[in-house]
Amino acid sequence: MKSRNITFMPAIEEIIAECRVCHLAMAGQSGEPYVLPFNFGYREGVFYFHSAPQGWKLEVLKENPRVCIALSTGYDLRWQHEDVACSYSMKYKSVLARGEVEFIEEYDEKVEGMNIIMKQYVEKDFSYNRPAIENVMVYKVKVKKFECRVYGY
Repeated sequence: MKSRNITFMPAIEEIIAECRVCHLAMAGQSGEPYVLPFNFGYREGVFYFHSAPQGWKLEVLKENPRVCIALSTGYDLRWQHEDVACSYSMKYKSVLARGEVEFIEEYDEKVEGMNIIMKQYVEKDFSYNRPAIENVMVYKVKVKKFECRVYGY
């Protein structure tokens, strides 16, 4: 069975909605790669993230805002013959998204970003106290390119 490339955006967004964690790949000026798992939110071609307002990842992202986001789900081990190692494979659904990080400074936009993140996990809006929003870094990635593959589905 071959993997299939998916280009239909509603199908890609359905896979994104199934995911609970993504990995954000970045590289600083020296080219040193750095990958971190993140909770995330997604809406209309834009991923949202939040973190502490300081740290090495923020320094790296400010140096070089270009990133790749990797998401995957639907894992299921399969085989054609259980005694033949080469007959084993893994079902999966995966999405790669490329773009550039933009830091969100405006209070109401940060609240909106936080609610988009929360909606990835629960279906409700939240209220936040002002210090919580002012002391968190919220950033987004407008996707320039999606790649999506599924295998076994």
